[in-house]
Amino acid sequence: MMRLVYLLYYLRQTPPAKLGRFLRYASEVSGRSRFVLLCDAVGSVFRYNISLLDYFHFRFYRRGRAQRLKWAGTGTLYEFQLRMNPRGAREVLEDKVLFLEHFRDFYRRKWMAVEEVAADVGKVEQLLGNPSGRVVFKGRRGQAGREVEVAGCGAFTPAEMVAYMRKKRFGLVEEGVLQHPLMTALSPSGLNTVRLITHLVDGEVTLVGARLRISVHSPVDNMAAGNMAAVVDMATGRVSGPGVYSDITRKNETVHPVTGHPIPGFMVPFWQECTDLAVRAARHTPGNRSVGWDIAITPMGPELIEGNHNWCKLLWQLPAGEGLKSQLDALV
Repeated sequence: MMRLVYLLYYLRQTPPAKLGRFLRYASEVSGRSRFVLLCDAVGSVFRYNISLLDYFHFRFYRRGRAQRLKWAGTGTLYEFQLRMNPRGAREVLEDKVLFLEHFRDFYRRKWMAVEEVAADVGKVEQLLGNPSGRVVFKGRRGQAGREVEVAGCGAFTPAEMVAYMRKKRFGLVEEGVLQHPLMTALSPSGLNTVRLITHLVDGEVTLVGARLRISVHSPVDNMAAGNMAAVVDMATGRVSGPGVYSDITRKNETVHPVTGHPIPGFMVPFWQECTDLAVRAARHTPGNRSVGWDIAITPMGPELIEGNHNWCKLLWQLPAGEGLKSQLDALV
């Protein structure tokens, strides 16, 4: 019964244009009709607890049952994360203002909630004078790069900033983070962060996975915004595979398509400090046992950007090129 509810939700949430584009592509490469593929996708919602789009993201149109069983889909992750991160505990991760207040010892950048922007002109002027030359507007509960906008500091006076934030319904503004030169050399269009997934049991933290999110012509680095991700070896901080898109029509990249920088072999700076930061952050919110931490690399070391109680199954599995459901089973 729950999977029928999930199917109705997926039908309501799936963009028809994206579903149609994926259907056409999958039909071309598999030689199967779009009708047959759509029926298979709907059946897979019930058999494998995935979403309609998961069927295409996971390339189920070219996988047999044994391979399909290895993938953790939207329904599986939702149930796992709800169990690990109960609704009463996850508010500190969902609300970005609460998050910044709770984790104030884990970052250096200045920030202001919209109410403070309206009340303290002097502090706004200091924020606009930050060394990055940029400010980042965010919605309090934005997800997957939505409700995020990067602007130059010279674009606003304090009064104009207040009006702009109220008009666009931004809940806070942060100073731009200065990125490590090696990360900028890889891709300068946006802040390229590391996603470290942690699992906490009785104070002991397990690192479940590490991924480098790589911007491509984008001020954000989310895969949902058209960017890439690659596997990072958790022991060394070295990227061990190509950059992968969530768009099934795009090929994997061994070099960045804009900068030409090699992707496999790239070493994430301050790697030990990154993993230490994720472990400390996990212990700082013990009510949430499974969290995906987004960490920026600055010239001075790692800086915590946010924590995700609903960390992405695509970012976790697609760069690995295989389903990782067995890892969830082991954690449970």
